[in-house]
Amino acid sequence: MARRKKIYEGKAKTLYEGPEPGTLVQYFKDDATAFNAEKRATIEGKGVLNNRLSEFFMTGLSQIGVPNHFLKRLNMREQLIRAVEIVPLEVIVRNYAAGTMAKRLGMEEGTVLPRPLVEFSYKNDDLGDPLVPEEYIIGFGWASQQDLDDMIALALRVNDFMSGVMYGVGIKLIDFKIEIGRHYEGDFQRLIVADEISPDSCRLWDIETGRKLDKDVFRRDLGDLADAYTEVARRLGVMPQNNPQPGKPQLIN
Repeated sequence: MARRKKIYEGKAKTLYEGPEPGTLVQYFKDDATAFNAEKRATIEGKGVLNNRLSEFFMTGLSQIGVPNHFLKRLNMREQLIRAVEIVPLEVIVRNYAAGTMAKRLGMEEGTVLPRPLVEFSYKNDDLGDPLVPEEYIIGFGWASQQDLDDMIALALRVNDFMSGVMYGVGIKLIDFKIEIGRHYEGDFQRLIVADEISPDSCRLWDIETGRKLDKDVFRRDLGDLADAYTEVARRLGVMPQNNPQPGKPQLIN
């Protein structure tokens, strides 16, 4: 088989040239990173889980009319996606105080926020992905005011969907981040959800116990990350109930 052309390699995923114009193949790695890649590890099966979970969430978003880059899952680690021009921002939605927000404002983690709050950070690992106000985003030409309005609307729709899905399986959606891409169809451009939606990009707490089921398990040395992600997949019906080796996922096709 001919070697595929690598387009981009990030901390958790690699993008390859797709089989048709306007498509890419997204490969999910087992690498785990935290603190802007200062902490690193390889977690067996993580890429398999995130591929399947991102498929689950993106497919659900498509079903409710939220545009995104997902086309289909190709195998256990790869999916076919639409090629987009990524807006250089992370869009963060917070339902509860946690992580950097709690530390920044001196709030207790888990405090319910008065409403979902949307923040933007500039995608730059060397700078630590700093938070940026809307004035910066518009002033530096990263996005227009209309783009920002559309991005906030997309993020809040994702939040509504994700919050409901997670609540239904006993998980509290604390916060999450998404990336937005510009998808071109001839002269027409629209903003769509891109990158991934997985426990790598969300904070997920068990409603009853407060157990963390996201990358904070790795960040804070709270246990086995693969076990946490497997639990999320199991509750969502992505994995068989009687999976004998939670650290080595066996996913339903």
